[in-house]
Amino acid sequence: MLGFVPPLPQQPGRPPSSGHMIVCGDDALARRLAVELRFIYGERVTLLLPPGRDANNPETPLTQRGRAAALFGRMSAAMNRAGNGSGATGGNGAAGGSGDTNAGVEAVRIMEAPEPSDDVLEEAGIDRAAALALVYDDDERNIRAALTARRLNPRLRLVIRLYNRKLGQHLEELLDQAAAVAMPGIDPALLDASTTVLSDADTAAPALAATALTGSSKIIQAEGLLLRAAERPPPRPGEHADPGLCTLALLSSTTNDPAGAEGSDSSGDEAPQLLPDERAVADATGRGTVVLEAISRADPARPATRMGGRGAPLAQIFSRRLRWSALGFALAAVALVIASLLTTEDTALRSAYLTVLDLLGMNDPAEGAPPARQIIQILSGIAGLLLLPLLIAAVLEAFGTLRTASSLRRPPRGLGGHVVLLGLGKIGTRVLVRLRELDIPVVVVEEDPEARGIPLARSMHVPTVIGDVTQEGVLEAAKIRRAHALLALTSIDTTNLEAALYARSVKPDLRVALRLYDDEFATAVYRTLRTAHPQALTRSRSVSHLAAPSFAVAMMGRQILGAVPVERKVMLFAALEVAGHPQLEGHTVEQAFRAGAWRVLAIDATPPADRNPDLAALPPFDPEADAAPPPSGLVWDLHPGYVLRAQDRVVIAATRRGLAELLRRQRSAVPGR
Repeated sequence: MLGFVPPLPQQPGRPPSSGHMIVCGDDALARRLAVELRFIYGERVTLLLPPGRDANNPETPLTQRGRAAALFGRMSAAMNRAGNGSGATGGNGAAGGSGDTNAGVEAVRIMEAPEPSDDVLEEAGIDRAAALALVYDDDERNIRAALTARRLNPRLRLVIRLYNRKLGQHLEELLDQAAAVAMPGIDPALLDASTTVLSDADTAAPALAATALTGSSKIIQAEGLLLRAAERPPPRPGEHADPGLCTLALLSSTTNDPAGAEGSDSSGDEAPQLLPDERAVADATGRGTVVLEAISRADPARPATRMGGRGAPLAQIFSRRLRWSALGFALAAVALVIASLLTTEDTALRSAYLTVLDLLGMNDPAEGAPPARQIIQILSGIAGLLLLPLLIAAVLEAFGTLRTASSLRRPPRGLGGHVVLLGLGKIGTRVLVRLRELDIPVVVVEEDPEARGIPLARSMHVPTVIGDVTQEGVLEAAKIRRAHALLALTSIDTTNLEAALYARSVKPDLRVALRLYDDEFATAVYRTLRTAHPQALTRSRSVSHLAAPSFAVAMMGRQILGAVPVERKVMLFAALEVAGHPQLEGHTVEQAFRAGAWRVLAIDATPPADRNPDLAALPPFDPEADAAPPPSGLVWDLHPGYVLRAQDRVVIAATRRGLAELLRRQRSAVPGR
């Protein structure tokens, strides 16, 4: 039963102050992002929502405005509780008696409008805003609003949510060019941060795919190098855990227990510890770790592998029965050739030639020949009669295969140990690509034959079942009884839950991961499934929770290299200039490390004038040329005594609150901010 949520005033007569941030969206990501900016970074936020109910959850009785108000109320209450119990230190590590370090920052201003038009954006204070996030689920709406916002305020920092990657690259170049024309002589670093295009699907897909695997790893890319954050199980008695390059996190003591709870920001001592110090790692017995395991050069993006291999092998054209029949006929022909060779004085070549003619009915009768030759000719003629239906069957099967080459594959017999993926929307399609990149066998279930990811599944030869997953027999057609895991990623919570419950009734020990929008509903489902099936691993994931931190960092004008989920927490990798950060500048690498907040991983040794503004992009390189790829300027093997200088650029791993504290300190240290 949902409690009453008092309506929030529209506040039309109070113009927002300069330097605030505007978030425009129509789903949970917009609300999450506003919470992240307000309660983590302490920013003034104006949230623009469409009127009415959430289109993704039409059954919810609350409107968009009501759901946002309820979420802000829960976050404010949680921050106040954290502050009352934290003593002299707030929840983000800053001094003070309140966990909400945003005292003096007004609550989120909520506006309602069908579209982010010129008048609506002007009312939201677009001309005085520092940043604008456009996170509508519709790419076209985001593009129109971005072009309008760039015209109204060329200096505005834009963060745009787009699913189409290529279109996002072109749009980013176009908007950056518009900003450069409006502001001649702008700093290239500021220009690079003026427009950022992100995809919530790309951000969340690795984490969702990892829930179906054991001992999975997460990949972060920096200047053509791949950082691998890998989960490692707890060491056995007498063994010592390999820390890799560094230990990024300690997992909850119950994370490897199917019945154990995953840790989150509100789990207290049971939560995973992000960026622990050496003493905490040494004292943590029986806990898994997330370590920075290896660094390798990134290759150009390769397409995801097909489940059937490349080309059209015989196994895909002809059935097994026909192949066995052809093999039997070939063996019979060889046996006839050997018999002719043993019973006549002919050479091997003549024996084979005569046998082939007999099989095809093209030879003369063996009148006057020895009885053995006559018997062989009769047997060859009988075998030749079997050749005609075999050839007809081969032609028909080949023709049928060519006709169905563009159709979806059915799950093959004997398939097992695969992942059943429900839903081929934006998220499901990206997860499918990720699973195939890892060479994980997948069977897809999709109700809509015209869904976004159907052409991709067809091109990758992924077995697909078209049907309503809530109907009997659909999951059985996907071989759920022999599956390793189920990923329920449709956009409807009840459909995901029903599929998970039915799959568990068929296979109680099935590994299940659910995509759920509503946090309270997700918590209730997670606890119930964990209690009902203590021997099976159950995980629930929210796409908005996984994607919001990356969007928030981009709103702050910092380059986010990636986000690594650690159970229900998120660890961020970002590139920062040391200048303006008093916690980094003038300190050694060892002194700059703060347990549970941030850690310096690498330093960009490239001269400032020659640096690549975008560390996440691959440097220009022609793989077909004979020249070696350009060396990376990042130094990962850092001496603990190296003193960080103002001109240095570093790659850090940080918690959400740790990165927020760094950015707040820099903002307060820069005059005029």
